[in-house]
Amino acid sequence: MQNFAPIALFVYNRPQHTARTIKFLMQNTLATESRLFIFSDAAKTEADEAKVEAVRDLLKTVEGFKSVEIIERETNMGLADSIINGVSRLVETYKQVIVFEDDLITSPHTLTYFNEALYLYKDKEKVMHIGAYMYPLRANQLPETFFYRAATSWGWATWESAWQHFEPNIDKLLSQFNKQQRHAFSIENTMNFWKQMRDFKKGVNNSWAIRWYASIFLKGGLTLNPSQSLVNNIGHDGTGIHSGINDIYNVIINPKPIKQFPVEIKENVAAYHAIKHFLAYRKGNLWERLKRFINEKRKL
Repeated sequence: MQNFAPIALFVYNRPQHTARTIKFLMQNTLATESRLFIFSDAAKTEADEAKVEAVRDLLKTVEGFKSVEIIERETNMGLADSIINGVSRLVETYKQVIVFEDDLITSPHTLTYFNEALYLYKDKEKVMHIGAYMYPLRANQLPETFFYRAATSWGWATWESAWQHFEPNIDKLLSQFNKQQRHAFSIENTMNFWKQMRDFKKGVNNSWAIRWYASIFLKGGLTLNPSQSLVNNIGHDGTGIHSGINDIYNVIINPKPIKQFPVEIKENVAAYHAIKHFLAYRKGNLWERLKRFINEKRKL
């Protein structure tokens, strides 16, 4: 396992988040062996220009990796197109990629997990995505890692062989789902994945991630996941493109290296039910939802 995957880091206008993300990445045991490619999107409005420049000034100081290449976009691509373009570029050259956005803090072992999994499953066509985030599950009986159907977007990795199946056209994706598939796709209606698809069609969101998950699902693919998260999202403070102020998905990062990977390539039933239970009850009862709503409004 000598060819470590390149890291694609997508940044925009949050210098403090970006600094923390890079700081934790640098503390990974494989940082000095990894090539880092930072994709810096251009400002969408004049109001964003100063923050984008602050991010770009910060990027010039980044070191501690095998190499650092900064790609400064001349026009605003938006997060989705920037990720699709950047991932496509790197897998064409390196055949694999590890992807982060500017609001993720990692374990020192996150890059090791990604690279070991990329090597272990590189010839397994059914395995299409490796995720590092996992919901705060109350399930001590789960293995260290498992296969699951849905793709998480907070720290992930893939191969060119899988990414070639990414279908960006929402109409092509929507047309392939029947009622039974929609039910399975949305984890038995416990998650709004199908609504995200329809919202993309309406122009309500511009998510690359829901189209990637749909592409995986329609190919019968699986995703590898840790039972305890190896990343945490620090962007749920109202500063992100798609992130509101929310602590439902906050996790304690696993401080230990991953030692066990599944041998059998099939969805883990126990993990599926643990995730379904979390999704079904993640917002709590009516009183808990009201308290959370009031607290979030106070933070605005």
